[in-house]
Amino acid sequence: MMMNSTGQSPVLSVSDFVAVFNQTLDFAYPDVSIVGELSNYRVSKNRWVYFDLKDEFSSLKFFGTVYQLPGPLEEGMILEVSGQPRLSPKYGFSINIRSIQPVGEGSIKRSAVLLEAKLRAEGLFDEDRKRPIDYPPKNIGLITSAESAAYKDFIKVINSRWSGLNIELLDVQVQGEAAKDQIISAIGYFNSQEQKKDALIMTRGGGSPDDLATFSNEHVTRAVAASKIPTLVAVGHEIDVSLAELAADQRASTPSNAAELLVPDKKAEFERLKQHRKLLLEKINQNHIQKVESLKIARESLGELIKHILNDNKLSLNNKKKILRALSPDSVLNRGYALVRTTNGQPIKKMAKLKLNTEVLIDFSDGRAGASITSINHER
Repeated sequence: MMMNSTGQSPVLSVSDFVAVFNQTLDFAYPDVSIVGELSNYRVSKNRWVYFDLKDEFSSLKFFGTVYQLPGPLEEGMILEVSGQPRLSPKYGFSINIRSIQPVGEGSIKRSAVLLEAKLRAEGLFDEDRKRPIDYPPKNIGLITSAESAAYKDFIKVINSRWSGLNIELLDVQVQGEAAKDQIISAIGYFNSQEQKKDALIMTRGGGSPDDLATFSNEHVTRAVAASKIPTLVAVGHEIDVSLAELAADQRASTPSNAAELLVPDKKAEFERLKQHRKLLLEKINQNHIQKVESLKIARESLGELIKHILNDNKLSLNNKKKILRALSPDSVLNRGYALVRTTNGQPIKKMAKLKLNTEVLIDFSDGRAGASITSINHER
């Protein structure tokens, strides 16, 4: 470094000036936030982002990466950009981007409309990709601000409605520059756990469009859609619908409504169980009466059947008795016939068995007599 000819100011090389100037900026303006109208917006190689912010009198150049974009941008949007002022040795002065946020209701809505159209075309909001959430879930991951009314409302309602839940809270900012990265990190943390939760809940209360913009950020929305754990998002009031809610497996209108959707009301369930018990007892009693009546009818029918079988068997037995009596030798004898036997009781069926003077026995219907064969005549 040299002094100029007047000896009043140093003479610097270009590189030295850039280095000194940047050191001065690092000390005086380590970080700045600037609001202006977007112009000359372009993306290079799907990675680098260049644009200007301007107002009525001035324009500033900005440089960053696509990861820092909140979503699609359009010329004319009003943005709030945070970054680090820098003088590049080759490209001149610009602001190195740290974060970008649309401001003003018109810009926020337009940014959300553009991003919604982009993500809808990719299928992130399709109903057929949404998964059911266990009802009720036993293990819940909760992403919200521990100091918020939304957290207090959610915990109060869910604990009043159901018991035995395991709720793990990750305390994050839900608006502002740091909120996006904290929410995305929280989603990543729960998804990296070996024992996955049954449901992942993200919630915050109402607010202005600026306050709710984090939940319509592209990276937050994609993180919700990519979660391996079924998600439920409840942001703002019933009329507020963020893109993260559209990408979630289920949406709730408010933090309290999220609790209502997740678990049943134990008082209503107890009453329902009482009614079921009453109906079940009535059904059992009615069924018992029907069974007793059915058994009575069956017993009567069985008795009639037994009587019928016995009568049939009795009739059959009598018929068989008649047949047996008709075929009995006694019946033959009663008709005037006699049965000739040998003395040892063997029937003599043919005369060829007889000889003269053979002793025989003759059975009559009313008794038996002995006889001796005195003649044999083979003619009848």
